[in-house]
Amino acid sequence: MTLRVGSAPCSWGVWFPDDPRQTPWSRFLDEVAEAGYPWIELGPFGYLPTDPAVLADELARRELRVSAGTVFTALHRGPAVWDATWEEVRRVAALTRATGGEHLVVIPEFWRDPASGERLESGRLGPQQFANLISGSERLGERLRDDFGLRMVVHPHADTHVGDEETVTRFLDATDADSVSLCLDTGHYAYCGGDSLRLIETYGERIGYLHLKQVDPAILAEVTAQQLPFGTAVRRGVMTEPPNGVPELPPILAAARGLGVELFAIVEQDMYPCPPDQPLPIARRTRQYLKSHSA
Repeated sequence: MTLRVGSAPCSWGVWFPDDPRQTPWSRFLDEVAEAGYPWIELGPFGYLPTDPAVLADELARRELRVSAGTVFTALHRGPAVWDATWEEVRRVAALTRATGGEHLVVIPEFWRDPASGERLESGRLGPQQFANLISGSERLGERLRDDFGLRMVVHPHADTHVGDEETVTRFLDATDADSVSLCLDTGHYAYCGGDSLRLIETYGERIGYLHLKQVDPAILAEVTAQQLPFGTAVRRGVMTEPPNGVPELPPILAAARGLGVELFAIVEQDMYPCPPDQPLPIARRTRQYLKSHSA
């Protein structure tokens, strides 16, 4: 089946709505189109224009389309955070839907600061927090489906409460498949010690979206040994250009196609911050590499 290949602002060094070290949004759109990607994610809300008509025009001029928006949530904190969470999610969902996107990527909140490494809370959820995460995720998935026609895909991520094989499979076993799907990020899952190919083979029916990413195993070993936060790891180059890292992408692409459904496969190589001329050559090479493996 078809893999709809695209890229995202983080592959151009974009992590924040506004940061002078980041690639300007117009340059990102120009270069992602030049590199040959027809699909993009919105990235952090406010980086791209938030007026749907303006953004739609900018995308159309470059023959680009939106696959998804992205939000961070802290649903494990329970009903007290629901109203603020929904307000944030709602504005991202509205822009995603207005520009033709079909998915919302939901990332659990960090348990430690990604830059300083300061511990913000425990790295493990207690029973009530886990129950909050499950009920909140199901409620959010249902609301996004009913109000916006979007499919919610939860993104396991480094330094969050859903990251390694144990927490990911526990999360999937506990949630309703009709309202909660998974965004499998091959790089983050490897970063946390997971096997993406095995996850596709065992939980393939729950995977609704892919992020294609690799990690440098030597740098990852240093990061793990030193217990470094994710932001420091990225600055050290833990996320590397394919095919220089792990996991191997061709078997994962083949397994994803074997699921028999259409999937977005969005390239994400975190490089914050990075020199402005660095992303485009990498994006071109990565696109050619994926094409050589029928993606």
